[in-house]
Amino acid sequence: MVDRPRALVLAPMRGEGWALLESLCDVTYEPWIDAHPIKLYRAEELAARLSELSATILVAESDAIAGPVMDLPLTVIGCTRGDPTNVDVTAATAAGIPVLRAPGRNADAVAELCVGLLFALNRGIVVADREVRAGDIYRDGTIPYQRFRAWQLAGRVAGLVGYGAVARALKWRLEGLGLRVIACDPYVADATHDLDDLLAEADIISMHAPVLESTIGMIGAAQFAAMTPGAIYLNAARAALHDTDALTAALIDGHLGGAGLDHFDHEWLDPASALAGLANVVLTPHIGGATYDTEANHALMIARGIQSVLDGGRPHNCVNPEVFGR
Repeated sequence: MVDRPRALVLAPMRGEGWALLESLCDVTYEPWIDAHPIKLYRAEELAARLSELSATILVAESDAIAGPVMDLPLTVIGCTRGDPTNVDVTAATAAGIPVLRAPGRNADAVAELCVGLLFALNRGIVVADREVRAGDIYRDGTIPYQRFRAWQLAGRVAGLVGYGAVARALKWRLEGLGLRVIACDPYVADATHDLDDLLAEADIISMHAPVLESTIGMIGAAQFAAMTPGAIYLNAARAALHDTDALTAALIDGHLGGAGLDHFDHEWLDPASALAGLANVVLTPHIGGATYDTEANHALMIARGIQSVLDGGRPHNCVNPEVFGR
């Protein structure tokens, strides 16, 4: 009887993919999301844990997979992220270890949050909620109908900067709400606008570009000034794509109508910052992908990829397929 491979799983998994993985391996399940306080392994700690378990399969989301981990006889590494930024892929390739990823795992989740941010901003939902709770409905002798008028979203133009999985998931949702959607992405043929044209035409701008040397700070003072007066700016991708000081200035001077942000530099925003004090801003703490469906999606992609490797195949979600040619 052939021994089943042993797997250490540090990412949350559920659904069909989790059942498949359990059918393939003897699994030690230690998801980081269930640890209080949070537990993410450094490379040396992870190598020691893998050795302790004699595990040859590793599935992780944010732990450091590098250095001594690559000296172990691993069959496959599964990274449950769209981009395996926590894995030293070069070292894995040199060691002959295939690295799997989970592209688009959270596309629907992030798209839904973008829609939520958009409604919250356009209709003043957060501010209105605060006023009701504070008993301040008839503030300064006015009624809410006076203070919360807004243009309907139907008939507006939404511009998507970057046209990958999240942007495409957002596109059909916005079209279903009656918006016209345009996109810019130099690497995608059906993104028909360049950035300047998109900024000049769109009433809502939503960021979906990857963080590259060429995209860091791509939306600065000049780009905010080029947006239509009263435009809404959404960024549920990464804060590195915009200049936060320039965004704050555009909101304070009234050129922008509002901003919805799900990410901040270093994963934290100073509550004393000018941005945090603005009423026309809705802030969420990087929760776009935080759905159970995301966990089920990446579980299925990674488990199927592991099954393919164990069966001698070449999974489509492998980032270093050259290891199979050796």
